[in-house]
Amino acid sequence: MRKYSREINDLLEALQTLPGVGPKTAERYVFSLLRRTPTEVERFAEIVRRATASVNVCMTCFTVGNASPCEICADGRRDRSALCVVAEPQDVGAIESTGAFRGLYHVLGGTLSPLEGMTEDRLRVRELMERIPRDRVREVILAFSPNLDGETTILSLSAAMKNHPVRVTRLARGLPMGAELQYADEVTLSDALVGRREVPR
Repeated sequence: MRKYSREINDLLEALQTLPGVGPKTAERYVFSLLRRTPTEVERFAEIVRRATASVNVCMTCFTVGNASPCEICADGRRDRSALCVVAEPQDVGAIESTGAFRGLYHVLGGTLSPLEGMTEDRLRVRELMERIPRDRVREVILAFSPNLDGETTILSLSAAMKNHPVRVTRLARGLPMGAELQYADEVTLSDALVGRREVPR
């Protein structure tokens, strides 16, 4: 690391805790902030503080929003028999932007990745299994990024739902292998939802 003042180094380290932010990107962010006026920096800090203070986790689907239940869970017009399981809250936003799904969601909190310590007990698998009979779910859509961790999670969840009288589907292969769900364009994601297929159990 280059030699900067303690305050700048602290800011560089703090920014690098964000996903996808390495040393060079953190450096660009820091010096972009330093070029701003004190008023602009204070406004930026206040927006971050206000957002993090006001955001709640929905205790039904575990996405983030301003209230619990969230807007989607509280919407009586949604199809409560269809449950789309995703890894992270931002995946909910990606699917909602397509307008192709009118059911409810369940945010798992990640995908299975034993090498990174993401095991079943660290995900919201138990809560998912409880929701299926309680909410009379008829279809569970497993909407994960088509990579190794996503595929592992699909196999594990489909096996766990073997004794549930529920249809288990996955997104169609409109998504290329290795792609991240939250970065897929709306047309590709919409096609993947419409063309979803049954998961063997």
